[in-house]
Amino acid sequence: MTELQNYTFAETKGEPGAPLVFTFHGTGGSERQFHDFPRQVLPGAHVISVRGDVSEMGALRYFRRKAEGIYDMEDLATRTTRMAGFIAAHKARVGADRVIGLGYSNGANIMASVAFRHPELFTDMALLHALIPWTPDPQPGLKGTRVLITAGQRDPICPAPQTQELIDWFDAQESEVSAQWHPGGHEIAQPEIDALARFMAG
Repeated sequence: MTELQNYTFAETKGEPGAPLVFTFHGTGGSERQFHDFPRQVLPGAHVISVRGDVSEMGALRYFRRKAEGIYDMEDLATRTTRMAGFIAAHKARVGADRVIGLGYSNGANIMASVAFRHPELFTDMALLHALIPWTPDPQPGLKGTRVLITAGQRDPICPAPQTQELIDWFDAQESEVSAQWHPGGHEIAQPEIDALARFMAG
């Protein structure tokens, strides 16, 4: 493990010219949750997985919330800026042309928040069960960014109508957005994993 800008993270160094993948875990996860997955799809990729440093009753997260689905927006703004700095520093250090973000639940939320403000940081974004309970401002910098959104049709944490609103928002920014639904809830289902593998390979 390494520390930079007060984040703890796992890193697997890749081959020259290979994609750089950032992974962001869900609430209660750790930097190991998705760390090994990218290289199963992209052998030789450079992978950096960040550990959330907010504890909610012992469960690690990337920003505070006041209740389920109610975010501390001031804290989110501060931590979004800090995470963007972390990503930018590593992107510059590695020098990859293709930079992929993979986030689940709270990890998808912080990643999306970063992209809303700093669209230049990612070329590809996989948002698994993201919940964005506000309407972001338009972001023309996301035009052409590849975005995959996956979700459960009966997800009690990320309601399907709000997921659809996020899909529609990215579509309005002219991102290359695709979606993968499954009939269940907040768990990650096999169709999502398959879609994620195709997305990253492409």
